[in-house]
Parts: sequence; C-alpha cells; structure tokens
Amino acid sequence: MSVLLEVCVETPEGIIEAVAGGADRLELCSALDLGGLTPSPGLMLEAAKVPIPVYAMIRPRAGNFVYSADSERAMLGDIDAVRAHGLAGVVIGSNHPDGRLAVALLRRLMAHTEGLGVTLHRAFDLVPDPFEALEQAVDLGVERILTSGLEKTALEGRELLRMLVEHADGRVSIMAGSGIGPASVEQIITDSGVREVHGSCRLVAGEASPRSVSFGFEPRVSFATSRTVVAEVARIIRGIA
Repeated sequence: MSVLLEVCVETPEGIIEAVAGGADRLELCSALDLGGLTPSPGLMLEAAKVPIPVYAMIRPRAGNFVYSADSERAMLGDIDAVRAHGLAGVVIGSNHPDGRLAVALLRRLMAHTEGLGVTLHRAFDLVPDPFEALEQAVDLGVERILTSGLEKTALEGRELLRMLVEHADGRVSIMAGSGIGPASVEQIITDSGVREVHGSCRLVAGEASPRSVSFGFEPRVSFATSRTVVAEVARIIRGIA
C-alpha cells in the first residue's frame, strides 16, 4: 500500500516547489510560522491551477483553537471561499478550553463543507483522551486526523500514532505531522503504520535584510518550501511503499 505525502505551503512559489518535488496533496495556509492560518483568495486562485488536490486551512487567527461566534462566522465564510475557488477540501479544528474537541462547533462546520474533503488538524493534539477524540472524529465524518501523536514531533509520538492507526481500523486515516523530513520519515512510517504524512519540507530561504528586520517587516531567519526536500521525502516514501 502506498504512502501519501502532503506538503503544507504558504506562497505561490511554495506551491510550485511542492508540486515539482512530487507532493501528492497540498495543505494551503498563510503564516506557517504561526502554525498556519487561512490563505488569501489570491493564493487559493494560484493553488487551484495545480494538478493535485489542495486543502485550505480554515483558521481565522493565531493563538488557541477556542473560537467565538464571530470567529465561527468567519470560518463558515472561508469554507465558502474555498469551495468557490475550486479547491478539494478544508482543514478544520476547534477545542474547548479544557482541550476536548468542540464537537458542536465542528459539527456545524462539517454541515457547511458539502462537496469538500475535510481534515481535522492538530487541535487533536491538545485533547486529554485521544481515543475518545478519534471516535468523535469518526462520528463527525472527517477523512483524516493530522496529529503528532500528542507530542511535539511525530517521531516522539510514533507509539501513540501506531495505537491510533490500530484503533481507527480504516474508519479514518491517521496522518502523521510535525518534524517530518528525510531524517525521520522512514522511522515514523515503519513504526506507526501511518499511510499519510504531512510536512513543510522547508529550508532557510536566505539572509534577511537588516533594515527590513529592524522595521519588523521580516524575521531574521525565514524558510521556504524546497522541491529538493520534497523530492527526497517522496523518494524515501516510495521506497518504503
């Protein structure tokens, strides 16, 4: 059975690099350094041109995943925008303050996703009981859960990832994310049994302008999607498959 590679991208250039490197699917975001926010309409237009599925992040602000009614309305509008731009799906998630999945809100978002695929994002990694949350995700009808196994990286969380794969038993896909790269991807897949992996596949983009940094226009170190890294991860995955 093959393993699918999803690459998260945040720029038009990143879209091109990921596709050229052999990504199977894109997660489209803005502000990856903040964990990914909803992409702009223009970026959606660019992503709609590629020959592989694209799922857009639905996250209206940085910070936690506890959302107000105002943020919920924004997310519903963003889901409409994703559909209007012809993308394949959306990436959603929400928690209660105690970390449990906000199932009622997620159910309302799911009801708005007709015709779109759905990934549950790493809000899952904040839950107190991952097996309860997995059953909730199955009941919601999402296609997959993006998770690091409740650890900072998927390599650290690979034992729980294995348990989640077994518990899911094909009812929902478990997609490993966080710290996915050429040095880790083989062990993560082999030890956990996941059939989908998710990574940014980025390298340092180059030296920042000191003047631009001083104005706060860019960070001292920035990163960009690399087709070379994507291709290397894809090569390792194909070898395992």
